[in-house]
Amino acid sequence: MRHRNPIEFKMRSRFGSRWLLLTKVNFVNLVCGIMICGLPSPTRGEGEWPGWRGPHSNGVADDATYASDVGKEQWRVPLAGKGGSTPAIWGDRIFLTTVQGNNNVVICLDLAGETLWSEKFGTQESGKHRKGSSCNPSPTTDGKYVFAYFKSGDFACLTVDGKVQWKTNVQEEHGEDSLWWDLGTSPVLTKKHVVITCMQTGPSYLAAYDKVTGEVAWKVDRNLGAPREAAQSYSTPVVVEHDGQEQLVVLGADHVTAHAATDGKELWRVGGLNPTNHEFFRSIAGPVVHAGIVIAPYARGNSVTAIKMGGHGDVTKSHIAWFRESLGADVPTPAAKNGLVYICSDKGEVSCADAKTGKIYWREQPEKHRSRFSASPVLADGKVFVTREDGTILVVKQGKEYELLGRKSVEEYTVATPVLAGGKVYLRTFENLICFSP
Repeated sequence: MRHRNPIEFKMRSRFGSRWLLLTKVNFVNLVCGIMICGLPSPTRGEGEWPGWRGPHSNGVADDATYASDVGKEQWRVPLAGKGGSTPAIWGDRIFLTTVQGNNNVVICLDLAGETLWSEKFGTQESGKHRKGSSCNPSPTTDGKYVFAYFKSGDFACLTVDGKVQWKTNVQEEHGEDSLWWDLGTSPVLTKKHVVITCMQTGPSYLAAYDKVTGEVAWKVDRNLGAPREAAQSYSTPVVVEHDGQEQLVVLGADHVTAHAATDGKELWRVGGLNPTNHEFFRSIAGPVVHAGIVIAPYARGNSVTAIKMGGHGDVTKSHIAWFRESLGADVPTPAAKNGLVYICSDKGEVSCADAKTGKIYWREQPEKHRSRFSASPVLADGKVFVTREDGTILVVKQGKEYELLGRKSVEEYTVATPVLAGGKVYLRTFENLICFSP
């Protein structure tokens, strides 16, 4: 249920074919939203990381200098509960989801690691897998609001000062989660909305919420007939501009689909990612879009399909740019820059390929180790940062020639992707949030 003040003023207003009951608090929020909706969000500056895959939704940090050995530890903040979410950073504030006691929590820190505020949202739902938790989805921010989503279905919007703007429970609104494992998809921001995806065995959909009021702006089904677990996806959509239109690119259920950000309408689709109809090809790694190409890892890390953006309807036969077997990642999402895509496999093999042709320039394993890789690669300062589950960050040179530049290990279990912002590296482990600086 939405957060409501049960006292004082109530009103009814017509909302489509249903009646919407507004309390005084939500009415004021709605009016304020109408007043400010035409105003732009605060301008993002360099050194900010607004969501899981960074300022450009492709795993690329803004320009700054980063140490090849990651740098010296500046501070660490103990976390009360484990989690796999990546922090979001805007201005002088760090936003992070975690658990305190038995509650989902959003916390805000300053850049020195001091806690500014925290807010609770419902009861945690524990993870089923070692990598899982109540708070694997990463928060996102536009500089005015912070949006957080939890495994329990709790979905909330706060101001950057910690005031609750609205909250709801997605599962109570749209149906229970039927994922076999732990929620992983993070909310993403379009110009007008905050969007979540639900891809599971059973009813699947995309839903867009008004940033200010929390009302559902649109909801579209995404049921593509994938068998059993293959219908399930833990990936996060990518928001891109293509041909002057804001679009959402979604990977899961044996397909890549593109949707108009304004109303969710499907623009095109590519199927065939699971030609043998394998029942257990659930997808965790998300797509990356670069140079008009969607790079889509699939088949539990055993394939990569590159798709040309654009078209209408089913473009499977006409828009495959290239396909590679025995290349890919099951969990880490690729990163791309300057015409090159960098893929880190779960076993730590890092590959560099041409985004448009699929030509592989190198495939190397920087360091042999029994621990696997769940965090996604991040590109910054001519370097590729890949993070192992034992808390080791390996740094490789970007470009067509391979070179290992350095490493850093904290020896703590880590599945979250690090944040690189303003020359600093922020690593969230299951125990701490740690800040490194050159």
